[in-house]
Amino acid sequence: MANDTQVHWLTQDSYDRLSAEKEALIANRPVIAAEINERREEGDLKENAGYHAAREQQGQEEARIRTIDDLLANAQVGEAPTESGVALIGSVVRAYYNGNEDTKETFLIGTRGEGSGKDDLEIYSPDSPLGKAILGAKTGETREYTAPNGKSVSVTVVTAEPYQS
Repeated sequence: MANDTQVHWLTQDSYDRLSAEKEALIANRPVIAAEINERREEGDLKENAGYHAAREQQGQEEARIRTIDDLLANAQVGEAPTESGVALIGSVVRAYYNGNEDTKETFLIGTRGEGSGKDDLEIYSPDSPLGKAILGAKTGETREYTAPNGKSVSVTVVTAEPYQS
């Protein structure tokens, strides 16, 4: 493969929000380090839940900084689509599966680690099997794709609207 780096599409708003989150996490490093040192002074580390919790938090925050670094380093910043009725990167799509309208799901076609700011909105990468199949699909159009479990799935677009943060 010539290029293993995956480009992540982000709106300017998302890019700015991720940059601010990264700066806040970096600014919190001394606070976590002080907490770890304070807990270490308490003595026996095997029995010290506060020490282990602080180390766990430090690990999670450092992992999030690395994730944000990757997203920002490989970001393609652009505007959310303005076109309705077509599934594009940055579109919120409502669709159903295998002809069953009871399976309706609403999701954003975008970058997973970026987060939509709306916890209940699932995010599918444009590089996922569903994302690849549905890109460019118009309202009412049905597309087929192979799910990770190997089964063929049909997906029908009900609506596709530009994402509003």
